[in-house]
Amino acid sequence: MARSLLMRFSNWRERNIKQRNYILILSFMVGLAGGLVALVLKTSVFYLHELLLQDKSFDEYNLLVFIYPFIGIALTFLFAKYLLRDSVKHNIAAILHAISKRNSLMKAHKIFSSIIGGILTAGFGGSIGLESPIISSGASIGSNTGRILKLSYKEVTLLLSCGAAGAISAIFHTPLAAVVFAIEVLLIDLTRFSLIPLLLASVSGAIVTNVFFQDEILFEFILKDPYEVHHTIFYILLGIISGLVSVYFTKVYFKVENYANKLKDIRRLFLGGLVLGVVIFLFPPLYGEGYHIIKAIFAENFTPLMKTNINVGLANYHWFFYFFFISMLILKPFATSITISSGGVGGIIAPSLFTGAIAGMIFSHSLNLLGLDISESNFALVGMAGVLSGVLHAPLTGIFLIAETTKGYELIVPLMLTSTISFVTVKIFEPNSIFTFQLAKSGELITHHKDKAILTFMKLKSVIEKDFTTVHVDSNLGELVKLISKSKRNIFPVIDDDGILNGIILMDNIREIMFDKDMYETTPVSNLMILPPAYIGYNDSMKKVIEKFETTEAWNLPVIDNAKYVGMVSKSKLFSAYRNLLLEISEE
Repeated sequence: MARSLLMRFSNWRERNIKQRNYILILSFMVGLAGGLVALVLKTSVFYLHELLLQDKSFDEYNLLVFIYPFIGIALTFLFAKYLLRDSVKHNIAAILHAISKRNSLMKAHKIFSSIIGGILTAGFGGSIGLESPIISSGASIGSNTGRILKLSYKEVTLLLSCGAAGAISAIFHTPLAAVVFAIEVLLIDLTRFSLIPLLLASVSGAIVTNVFFQDEILFEFILKDPYEVHHTIFYILLGIISGLVSVYFTKVYFKVENYANKLKDIRRLFLGGLVLGVVIFLFPPLYGEGYHIIKAIFAENFTPLMKTNINVGLANYHWFFYFFFISMLILKPFATSITISSGGVGGIIAPSLFTGAIAGMIFSHSLNLLGLDISESNFALVGMAGVLSGVLHAPLTGIFLIAETTKGYELIVPLMLTSTISFVTVKIFEPNSIFTFQLAKSGELITHHKDKAILTFMKLKSVIEKDFTTVHVDSNLGELVKLISKSKRNIFPVIDDDGILNGIILMDNIREIMFDKDMYETTPVSNLMILPPAYIGYNDSMKKVIEKFETTEAWNLPVIDNAKYVGMVSKSKLFSAYRNLLLEISEE
């Protein structure tokens, strides 16, 4: 029934709506859906926090923040293992993997499983950001919409990115930053074909924010101080500091993840939950996303913040100020990676912003102690952009996200300086981001690299030619000549009874003797064959195939599977297939 309705709709649509207009309509709807996902998740977590922590005394609150995160991670783990029965990741790395290896197709359950996992993990205080599960859900909506409607790979990828853009736009109320994020982090190529749908999706996500989001849930700030040109040198130094903090964040994330992966599920859950509980018990500001702490930092009223969270009577001592905030800067990446590695669902965008705000605030506060008059809230904002740019390897996203969050571009110069320098600094130590590390390590990262994209999409099976005439290794020259008379090729693979490739015969090498009948019976094929300059394995990647052609400078190479002859690959066939895919990806 559903298939029949889909076919009828497809036929009607083809007659009445042009393909480009159809994609524009879908992009708006997918962006709207991504925005609604953001609304559901952010609102649910906000009210769950209110429900769990309302009217709690200080001692009771500390005890609860020790227990709640473990409960949230445990519930998320049980949901994934026994209800969902899937161990898929709900993060941006998983989206990039879908683009690179799964034709941009994401599992349909991510539409709701990312929401449920995010609510359970963050709602109970897991030290993560909600952006990744929201983006994952929005991207899955776009991906599955394209799959159901039988769209092409390029169109499915575009809708996937539209869902992510709509979600980002709704989370932060930053439509331009959402488009930049989709282009900078997710999309392979930027064309007019992709830009207009992304803009529509981002606008539709922003509409959801304007209509439904409550002010207390939104992450917005108004600049209190103007940009001072003579402080530019300090923003440059902040860029270096932000880059180093980003490197630390990335290193810690991978260290914890690698250690956690060595543990069994239950042990990882309990050990991670215990360690996380201790960390949050000692520093309750690490509880949840941390946006309320960022807002307190911008208010530049630090003493009540420290008194509320660590009631040891030291808040008025200046050394304790540094101890407290440096500890949170060090521990936030640790707490985030533990939350995710233990089984929680969440992301690193909010923790990156949290860490960046503290780094910028500590740096500017230290300068003010030296007698300077520097806006600590401005430096905290720019620090957020710097660390986000460094951790995500996405400087434009960091710039536009903070510029739009403050509802103005007064800080655009320091934002550009700090974000760019942070990105360059990180690149020295970490060529790939947390999102792209594993894909890059396996050679499967294709976003923003058209050549890699084409090689990934090319399949070896599609370029294997099987019309080469084979000759048995026990044959003689006379039998070979008979085969040559019927063949249109000038290369002859030599095989044995088991189909094992023994070598190849090039017609150019036997041209002088092939008409000498006296040699027909006395010249075995085994004396005429040569070894090919290289063999292509049946499971080789196209990147490896290209490398073999470049190394050997051959025009034809044999394909073998466990030493058995399969066929031949020619360089001309490769070029033709490459060109066709290039046109398909680049065509607007």
